[in-house]
Amino acid sequence: MEKEEIRAAIAECEFFKGLAAADLDKLVPLCHARQYKGGETVFMQGEVGEYLYVIVSGRVALERAIDLGLRKGSVTIEALDKGRVLGCWATLLGEKHILMSSAICQKPTHLLTLRGGDLRALMHSNKDLGFNVMEKFCYLLRDRVQSAYGALEKI
Repeated sequence: MEKEEIRAAIAECEFFKGLAAADLDKLVPLCHARQYKGGETVFMQGEVGEYLYVIVSGRVALERAIDLGLRKGSVTIEALDKGRVLGCWATLLGEKHILMSSAICQKPTHLLTLRGGDLRALMHSNKDLGFNVMEKFCYLLRDRVQSAYGALEKI
């Protein structure tokens, strides 16, 4: 992917939408393009996560394996499309984190990956950018928690 394509993708992404052009330009070098086939796993529940992912195209399901004794299986927390973000949020806090769900591509999917530690360093060096990203992060966490509760009600 060319730099301008990466910039356009992050400019439209829910997590970075509305950031200043100069801030978007600082994010571009942190992004790396990856392609996945339908059915391919981006990450697995229980792994240590350190990346954030922006969906450029395709669809990714967040699934949580459950074990309730006699009832075992998985529940889909949410299916995410173009412009949505997923991954390990704990990297923004500067600590390792065990992933609480798996991410599985439901069709061919193109993602941008950002190492959370790199984003965190950028946020530290630019407090305005850091505040804007953390504010969006709070909204995303709220939405994911609501989706997780909704998924649990299906059990």
